Amino acid sequence: TSVTAAKLNNDIISGSTELATAPADTDEFLVSDAGTLKRIDYSLIKGGIANAQQWRITSAFTVGTSVTDVDSNWEISDATGYATIGTALTESSGIFSFPTTGIWLIMAYANFRGNAGSRGVGWNLKATTNNSSYGFVSSAEVSNSDFGGSNNTTYHAGAIMGMFDVTDTTQVKFRFTTQATGDTQTCDGDTTRNYTGFTAIRLGDT
Repeated sequence: TSVTAAKLNNDIISGSTELATAPADTDEFLVSDAGTLKRIDYSLIKGGIANAQQWRITSAFTVGTSVTDVDSNWEISDATGYATIGTALTESSGIFSFPTTGIWLIMAYANFRGNAGSRGVGWNLKATTNNSSYGFVSSAEVSNSDFGGSNNTTYHAGAIMGMFDVTDTTQVKFRFTTQATGDTQTCDGDTTRNYTGFTAIRLGDT
């Protein structure tokens, strides 16, 4: 004799045992898919941010008057209280690859030092959607004259943002460049605090 839905009590899942914490990613729910009962992992339906992380430059470098790729000395932050959510991005010679598809937000910042005179610096976020040609996404232009440039060392910072529709993790990537005007400047970095770097957050599915 076959068991039909009509022969099952609607309380066959009794709920006699309480789940007092958030479900694990592999915990399963029952759903009706066009009338067919199926199970689905919690990881596929839970909300909230599934991936967030911070990266930084570990040491200062000179910004020349030609375009400088920020292509070395990157690390994931280990500042006090820091934690990464999800799988980290990967980096190779300053090129960053996303671990998963989705809509990603990049928020970057850089701290610069300039000496005597009026000098400026550009801080750029560039991206590719074909793993080849890179275009500008966002730029900041700052000058030490804006901060009272004189014969003394001046400090200035720039912030840039970009949002990416990552449909293919092998094709969509990003990188940073800088370029000084007037004379060289210094971009600050440190392995114990975040002077220059970025925050990456996956906002949702593509």
